[in-house]
Amino acid sequence: MAKLVECVPNFSEGRDETKINAIVDAARAVPGVIILDVEKDADHNRTVLTFIASVDSAVEACFQVVKKSAALIDLNKHKGEHPRMGATDVAPFIPIMGSTAEDCVALACQLGERIGAELGIPVFLYDLAAKRPQCKNLADVRKGQFEGLREEIGKNPAKSPDFGPNHIHPTAGAIAVGARQQIVNFNVNLDSKDMDFGKALAKKIRASGGGLPCVRGKEIYLESKGQVQLSTVLTDYRTTSIKRVVDEVEKEIAPKGIKITGTELIGLTTQDALTRYALESLKVENFNMDAQILETRITKLMTGWQAGAGNLVEALAAPTPSPGGGSAAAAASAMGAALGVMALGLSLQSKKLEEEKKRALRAPHARLLEIKNALTACVAEDARAFDVFMAARKMPKESPDRPKAIQAAIRYAAEVPLKTARLSRQAMDELAKTGADIYAAVMSDFNSALHLLQAGATCAAENVRINLDSIEDKEYAARLAKELDSLVQQNVPAPL
Repeated sequence: MAKLVECVPNFSEGRDETKINAIVDAARAVPGVIILDVEKDADHNRTVLTFIASVDSAVEACFQVVKKSAALIDLNKHKGEHPRMGATDVAPFIPIMGSTAEDCVALACQLGERIGAELGIPVFLYDLAAKRPQCKNLADVRKGQFEGLREEIGKNPAKSPDFGPNHIHPTAGAIAVGARQQIVNFNVNLDSKDMDFGKALAKKIRASGGGLPCVRGKEIYLESKGQVQLSTVLTDYRTTSIKRVVDEVEKEIAPKGIKITGTELIGLTTQDALTRYALESLKVENFNMDAQILETRITKLMTGWQAGAGNLVEALAAPTPSPGGGSAAAAASAMGAALGVMALGLSLQSKKLEEEKKRALRAPHARLLEIKNALTACVAEDARAFDVFMAARKMPKESPDRPKAIQAAIRYAAEVPLKTARLSRQAMDELAKTGADIYAAVMSDFNSALHLLQAGATCAAENVRINLDSIEDKEYAARLAKELDSLVQQNVPAPL
């Protein structure tokens, strides 16, 4: 299973739906990205985007979010309650599902270097990725915000970025890129308008003020509700839980006759954090979270590879148009590429294979791994292409944009399976380089990989052709058809 990371870029726009959707779509367009949550807040004028991606596509997706945000957001015109120093203010990588903190630190460095070099935005590495003690804490990095940093950067050595120019970007500001563990963004709303009290409360609660460990806190006035909000971040909810924060706040506000009117969890929150809150509140003793939570037991049973294969087969069998042949084609080719990776990988591990042959296998093995990941992304992308087409069809018939949207969707529906066919051919070509060097014990897997890749390419071609007649730009359709023919008509490497 491919290693995944969670990415949570925060960008400084929470009111303009058009801009928000464009920025989110920039991540969504990267193969292998799954959007989990988009949390918008008009008072904060900020959006928290959460998605998961393979370690191979996470940097690209985050980069596209930063690039689009920089094009659409001008911090000189931005007003909101949440502290910010950048159009994309912060972009952390979080280890999940096989990835490690070390993986996330490496991704943060890759992203930071690329943002600095290609977009001209100063980048500060923070938390686990921090190279300097003063950049460990995000609040310290962002202190002064866009306006303050604009005056200090280039003059104060402590404000020198890790990547990019030593001056502020005129509209996009700066960005903090990091790696961190799971946090909880937890806000407490109070039936008070007293911001002086709110400020004192935030200082007393947060760790930097001598309060609760692993807690950041700031007072915010919510114009839409006419009340003070204590906005907190629990950087380690195991050290200081949600329940502990609530208890401490209630202890401080009770003498003032102030009550909590409600709380908010921003973005995605781990089940573990909420379960701990429930257990503390109920004073449950001797509870085993791994064994006694029904959903946890079921999830463990359902996340094995056998269950994953069954889920895909059942989804294909369902009487719905998506996922369909295009997704099946990509899945077949992804399995073929994966078998090729396995055959080459086991050959590289074999003690019986000569070192000269192993050297010949290393580059194709690395390339096949990249192709396998790209083909895996095509499985979901083909289904998404159908959804895009249906969304275009549902536009009002009187809309002048409807015909153009439908044509764009049809092109996309043809381009995705064509990409599958192209990647399948590339995988077959890589395998063709290695047949003479493969360890004999895995030859059946090697041959099966070729058969699956050919089947996937053939099925993908069917899904390209069915869309070609509906493309109004016949010159463009002819180019697709010509490329498809060249891919399908090439000789298939013979099984050994």
